[in-house]
Amino acid sequence: MEKRNNLKRTLLVALFACQCWGQPPGNCKPSSLNIPGAPFPCVYPDRRVAFRVMAPSAQKVQVRLAGTHDLTKSPDGLWTGTIPPQVIGFHYYTLSIDGAIVADPATRTYFGSGWHNSAVEIPEPDSDYYAAKDVPHGEVRQRWYLSKVTANWRRAYVYTPPEYDANSRTRYPVVYLLHGWGENEQGWHAQGHVDWIMDNLIASRKAKPMIIVMDNLNAAKPGEDASLYSARSIIARPSLADVPPPIGAPRTGTAPARSPFPTNWGATFTEMLLNDLIPMVERTYRVAPGRENRAMAGLSMGGMQSFLTVLGNMDKFAYLGGFSGSSGGRGGTFDPKTSNNGVFADAAAFNRKMKVLFLGIGSAEGPGTKTFSEALTSAGIKNVYFESPGTAHEWLTWRRCFHDFAPRLFR
Repeated sequence: MEKRNNLKRTLLVALFACQCWGQPPGNCKPSSLNIPGAPFPCVYPDRRVAFRVMAPSAQKVQVRLAGTHDLTKSPDGLWTGTIPPQVIGFHYYTLSIDGAIVADPATRTYFGSGWHNSAVEIPEPDSDYYAAKDVPHGEVRQRWYLSKVTANWRRAYVYTPPEYDANSRTRYPVVYLLHGWGENEQGWHAQGHVDWIMDNLIASRKAKPMIIVMDNLNAAKPGEDASLYSARSIIARPSLADVPPPIGAPRTGTAPARSPFPTNWGATFTEMLLNDLIPMVERTYRVAPGRENRAMAGLSMGGMQSFLTVLGNMDKFAYLGGFSGSSGGRGGTFDPKTSNNGVFADAAAFNRKMKVLFLGIGSAEGPGTKTFSEALTSAGIKNVYFESPGTAHEWLTWRRCFHDFAPRLFR
């Protein structure tokens, strides 16, 4: 009897969903990030996005994606609307229902900007490099560990290559890969598809098999302010325009009178990485020893953290990548003699130690990273500059950056 009632409830829910959502126009394809069976949001060939939301008691419903867009209510309680063409790639969005900001129940949720958002994927014509293919696949594992530095349990996501379990005597190089502001350790796996990027690169023999460790930038000792990535910080700082861009990056919008970051920002994460995370990884996984087998990279704030960590610990890392985030000097200025405590002062010595220094950016983000790359080159510092065409501060930029960065590692 209970099974029969459950079946009835399931059928009623399915019928209700079909009646609420309806079917999209034939040339509007459901976003790949929708929950199974949800036809909206859908994306037109010209990259317009159509939304349909059931909120019969609401007085006003809006979509917040590249601006705020009003939806129109029909007599059956459905709110519908189509927003202008969006840039290709992954985009967070939320709904505003009578002023309450919520995720759209029709999509999967992704942690970004300090909370769980909905998201829509505008298809990239050349998305083959991060597509799931019929090739050997690695695994993304969760690993909990106790950090003595932060006095907290922490979770890392760890990608192991397809051959990891079969080749029990092989040791692998490792990349410590960081997310950006308001995101977490799931970002590179869930939003960035780093595992599929690596599977495809390894299958085509374009990159060496490697382990990738993804941890959370939010690291605070007891008594330190841990709110930088929390919902509380978002309430106090509701717009990304209020967050200072990475050092050396162009500034847009109005910067706050006082930086929200502590003056020793990043120090605790670096201490935790060196004293807790790296030792745990090297105890738990078959990691090749030595700095020549260790890289660090990150996007946006994670890129800045990578530069701060690696440039201060050149004896521990031989590869460094910043994707929309670097350390080019306060206010966009760069002096090789003084920047980062003079690590660039002796170009020849730096080049001997750093096998790859990678700087990636979206073409719509401004010239700051290119200017930094050119300044490094003028100072005799070898570096790789990569520009993602037509993209801004977004996951498609960072997918492309990692796809170019990974094949350069551990050669």
